[in-house]
Amino acid sequence: MTRTADFRDRIAVVTGGAQGIGLAVVRTLIARGARVAIWDMNPARALSEMEGVNDGDFQVIDCNVADWDSVKAAAERTLQGFGRIDALVNSAGVAGPNRTVQDYDNGDWADIVQINLTGTYFVNKAVIGAMKDRNYGRIVNIASIAGKEGNPNACAYSASKAGVIGFTKTLGKELAEFDIAVNCVTPAAARTPIFDQMSQQHIDYMLSKIPRNRFLEVDEAANMIAWLASAENSFSTGAVFDLSGGRATY
Repeated sequence: MTRTADFRDRIAVVTGGAQGIGLAVVRTLIARGARVAIWDMNPARALSEMEGVNDGDFQVIDCNVADWDSVKAAAERTLQGFGRIDALVNSAGVAGPNRTVQDYDNGDWADIVQINLTGTYFVNKAVIGAMKDRNYGRIVNIASIAGKEGNPNACAYSASKAGVIGFTKTLGKELAEFDIAVNCVTPAAARTPIFDQMSQQHIDYMLSKIPRNRFLEVDEAANMIAWLASAENSFSTGAVFDLSGGRATY
């Protein structure tokens, strides 16, 4: 039997893998034997973070998840380079500004929804054909506790992440007849570069809502995500896994 979260001979795609939770996932999967394609808009940073890692264990692809042509090209390059895609961890996303709905900029709303929600749709759509051809795949979409609870002054982020949850449930049902699991996680805030997009007041608000009274560590997230992306997760699909430190009320 395959041991828990064993990725030997597995090929994984991680979007947003140059920093934050995505980077922690990349490192965890490589440590467990995977070869990983990192899709990110900052390939130079991704390459820098991979310094010292065996070149054969990863591939860095410049990819804008909000652009369908860019995502299709990234999928094609991954399949050309590695031959298949066994797992996808969709971590790319943005927080956007902190403003009330009344004061929110319509352009910011459109940009955030395009990246967080439409980008999730694009990336999932791009890999499922190759997974269905082999009757195997694991997809983990990174949603947020904000998608379940709603954060004030973060309407676009909260709405887009709620959309990721609904999309994940839909795709999980569509692919249930295959050995393809589609799940999402709902992290509380982790101290990553995404904090640079937030006001200190909003950061303090998020911390005040976490019963564990601390932020999520990226390695904690990576460990749960790795299991969901592994062959060991052979039954759960269309599900939402909590990483909120006790904040979630459902």
